[in-house]
Amino acid sequence: MESEKDTRRGMIHVYTGDGKGKTTAALGLALRAVGRGMRVIMLQFLKSSEPTGEILAAEKLKPWLTILPMGRKGFIGRKGPDPEDRRLAEEAVKKVREIYQSASCDLLILDEINVAVAFGLVSPDTVLELMREKPPSLELVLTGRNADPRILEGADLVTEMKMIKHYFEKGIGDREGIER
Repeated sequence: MESEKDTRRGMIHVYTGDGKGKTTAALGLALRAVGRGMRVIMLQFLKSSEPTGEILAAEKLKPWLTILPMGRKGFIGRKGPDPEDRRLAEEAVKKVREIYQSASCDLLILDEINVAVAFGLVSPDTVLELMREKPPSLELVLTGRNADPRILEGADLVTEMKMIKHYFEKGIGDREGIER
């Protein structure tokens, strides 16, 4: 039987894998938390402030849900990250620590942080530090494919999204309101 103390302890979730739905799952958790009066911040590594559906929705849910895009416009190409990507990732890590200090939310989502690690923009050791430094009552969610095994080991919950079939394979691109 779980005690009330256990339900207030913040857990660490990782949503990873090659399937669609990692950010979507985190946003579903955010919506549930907002519905219960919790404040949520989603800090988006590698994503720009282009008006995606989630950013537009968050504007309507302020102050309960805040989305902070911390990436540049466009994608990291075959040549890999550039200095601007590195600078923005460093700023994002600094922002996480500021959020910890300010206790400004109950649920913090670090969207695409696993991808930032895979690109070498954030070290796995830095993510492990962020996991250890997390305030005890804060719920922390890390998303993105290719999660480092040490991050998986340090989490309380790991969900792997597996792609079985995807319409992208048929040449159907991302659609407004569904993927963006």
